[in-house]
Formats: sequence, C-alpha cells, structure tokens
Amino acid sequence: MRHIRIFDTTLRDGEQSPGVALSLQQKLEIAHGLARLNVDIIEAGFPVNGASEFECVSRIAAEVKGPVICALARTHKLDIERAAAALEKAEKKRIHVFTSASKVHLQYMLRKTPEEILEISDAMVRYARQFTDDVEFSAQDVMRADFDFVMKLYETAINAGATTINIPDTTGYGTPQEYGALIKRIYDEVVRGRDVHISAHCHDDLGMATANSLAAVENGATQIECTINGIGERAGNTALEEVVMALYVRRDHYKAHTQINTRELYRMSRMVERYTGMVVQPNKAIVGDNAFAHESGIHQDGVIKNKETYEIMNAELVGRQAAVLVLGKHSGRAAVKKALADLGYKLDDTQIGAIFARFREIVERKGPIETEELRALVESESVSTPHLFNLEKLQFFSGYGMLPTATISLETPKGVVTTTAIGDGPVDAVYKALSEAIGFKPELELYRVESVTGSTEALGEVTVKLKLGEVMATGHGISPDIIEASARAYLDAANKLAAGQSARHPKSLEEVQRSGLGK
Repeated sequence: MRHIRIFDTTLRDGEQSPGVALSLQQKLEIAHGLARLNVDIIEAGFPVNGASEFECVSRIAAEVKGPVICALARTHKLDIERAAAALEKAEKKRIHVFTSASKVHLQYMLRKTPEEILEISDAMVRYARQFTDDVEFSAQDVMRADFDFVMKLYETAINAGATTINIPDTTGYGTPQEYGALIKRIYDEVVRGRDVHISAHCHDDLGMATANSLAAVENGATQIECTINGIGERAGNTALEEVVMALYVRRDHYKAHTQINTRELYRMSRMVERYTGMVVQPNKAIVGDNAFAHESGIHQDGVIKNKETYEIMNAELVGRQAAVLVLGKHSGRAAVKKALADLGYKLDDTQIGAIFARFREIVERKGPIETEELRALVESESVSTPHLFNLEKLQFFSGYGMLPTATISLETPKGVVTTTAIGDGPVDAVYKALSEAIGFKPELELYRVESVTGSTEALGEVTVKLKLGEVMATGHGISPDIIEASARAYLDAANKLAAGQSARHPKSLEEVQRSGLGK
C-alpha cells in the first residue's frame, strides 16, 4: 500500500476563514494537537505577513516535534528569506513557494506573461533550495488554466529543485474526473518516475473537495492538503478527517494508507471548532454530532443487534465514545481523573483540580453529566489563561414588562469590584456590568449559545468574540445557567485580551487601559 502524506494547513489556509483570528497560544495548542494526530506536514503560516505571523511560525518550528514544519512564500526573495528565518529552529523544515497558473490570475493579479511566470518560478525555487532541500511548489487555480502551460510550469519547478508539486484547485471548479485526469497527466508527462511527490489541494465551492482529493490519490498523488473540519477560504478545504477515514475504511479500493492516529480526530475537531468559533454541522461526516447517532426504530434495532448493520466504522476509532459516560455528585476526584484519562486527556494535578472543582459545582446543581458535557467542561477549563478577573457573585432580574438589571461582584487586580447595570435583556445587562467592572469596553463581535446535549437539564455552552480595537479574543463559558455561562464566556475572552493571549494583542492590562481603547 502507498503511503499518502497528510499536509495539514489548518493554521494557514484554515485561519483565512472569514472571522477567524487565532491567538499564538491557540495556534501552538493546535500545532501540538496535529503532532499527536501524527500528520506528516504542518503548514504553520505565512511568515512575511507580519511580525505576529512570523512569531507563530517560529515558535511552532522551535517547539513542535515530529511533523515537517512548512512556511508559505510567494515567488519573492523577501518571502522566501522570511520563511527560512522563521523555520530556522525546525528539526524538519519545508518552504512552500507558490504562484498562479490561470489566465485570469496572471492578467489581473500578477500582471505577468506566462514566460515571465516560468522564469520567476525557476529562479525562486532555486533560491528556496539554498535554505532547505525540501521545497514545495504550487500554481494557483490550475483547473481554470491552460493545461499545456501547467505542464511547462511544473516541469520548470521540478528541474529547479522542487521535491513536491502541489496542484491547487483554488476555486473548487474541477470535478473528480477532470481533476483526476490532470493529476494522471502530470504524473505521466512531468513526474515520469522521478522522486517527486504530487500533492492535491482542493477547495469545496461545489462540495467536491474530498472527492477530488481521493480522485487524485487514484491517479498518482501521494500527498493531500487538508484542514481540520474542512475550514478555509469561502466554502473551505478538503476535510482531513474525511479523506483519512475514506482511505482507512476503503483501503481495499484505494490501496493506500496514512499514518494518522485516528483516535485523535474528534478531539482535534472539537479544539478547532472551539478556538475558531466555526460550528461543525450536526450531520458532518466523521465528527458531526449525528455521525454515529441513530433515531429511526429500524436503525436502532439493527445497531442493537450488530453495529455493522448501519455503521461502517466504530465511533471509538475516531476518538468518540459509543457509550454514555455518566458522572454525578457522588463521584470522587479519582473517578473524574480516570474518566478524563479514558477520554484521552493528559492533564496535570493543577488542571484536574480546577476541572474537578467546577465539576462538583455543576453536578450539585444539575445532577449527573454526560460524556459530551465532560468534554465541554474540560476544554473550557484547560486553556492556560491568567485569571485577572474572576466571577464572585452574579444576580440578575428580568421579565416581560420589567427592566432587566444585573449586579455582579468581580475579583480584579484592584480587589473585589461590584457593579450594577441595566440593559435590553439579562445578558446585555450582565455584559454592561462586567465591562464597567473590568475597566475597558470591548465590542461584542459574536454571541452563540448551545446546549451541550439534548436534555432540558443539559449544560449551556456560550461562545463569545470580543474586539478591542484591532485585537480579538474568543471566550467560552459552561454552566447549567445560560446567564452565568454568558458571563463566564465574556470573562474568559476579557482575561485573554488583558493577558495578551489574542491575535495582534497588547502585552498587559495596563497597556489595554493606556491605549485609549478602554474605559
């Protein structure tokens, strides 16, 4: 069986999703998660695109071991030099050089002739080879390009030293038949048995990204570029979990395999969903809430007798629990610790202590919690954010024909602060009181509330995005009470803003307040 390399671009192409702004800490956690997932290559970012992007790639290169760490660069010397500098401490490094192939890109974006593109590509691939032996070359929008020019372009790149050639269907225009045929032509006419990898990079504008990537494998590709949950520009990229499990379940057909640790798939999906704020649809393959759920009586009867009647893979294989995990108020710390270990979490005693304290508080109020609620709880509590602001007390009053009012007591660096505010509703009143107490007033960019499970007694999970000038942070809150969960989510994001754990962040609470953006 051929080994298909998995090239993950969640941190680069995935972060280009509208509205997504990952902090340095979040990118590092995702990168370490991808290493546990055992991806072959992590595309960590685009270093020339500012100091914060350079720092992210540099930190990932220095700290994340196992996968090849890749940095993106245009066919410009400065881009390549910045990529090389950011990758300096990586144990395995790759520079990914890209240009464009279609006439519309050449005419309106690059304003170059095909001959100029060939010349520049040759020179820049050779330049990148001065910094590393592992150079990938891409030409955007190949499915709308002249295929004869595409052949010349990739032949030029290989002759200049490219070790991987990536074939991006940047606009998601191709069909599996067309894309597969192009891969085969490149394999036959350009690669011609040389030690060069062909990579598939497909977008999902017509819903065919996974199908196109698998068609590429059938026709000679040995690398697939993808993202967790399929996030990315516009309709997104090929979903990593889909191609990995398709190759695993249908290995009889594809005669190919990956080295992915599939039991980490669901955990990574949840992490990326939480940090980006991009919700996974319930019927999403592999990682959606309904992917292993059965409601129809006929289906339930079949699955009870034998899972294989309606399931082509086990939920456990992708890191999910087939059985319901129930923990209640009589469970001790040891039981919670074992349950967390069974779910795949490796936490230190301090983290377990914090989670157990919140666990006891919640089960005393709502009764037993289920597996997904435990996951939500541990993921909301496990991010290392200094708590400059801690919720002490919360009281609110609201009703039809009444004036919504909230009073909060907050532990701050200056001591306990108590404030009261009125608003259009209880959440609005709570948020006005909180902003008064913390001393700066971020803008609310996103507010989302969900039930962790389907029960009326389920935990409420609130996600918010707060913006302060050009700074943005995502916060999460868990509680049986939606208003309390809303307050905790707001404080989680505010703590990140104040502690500098957000994209393009200030360095301290004092800097936030001195900036003039605060109260």
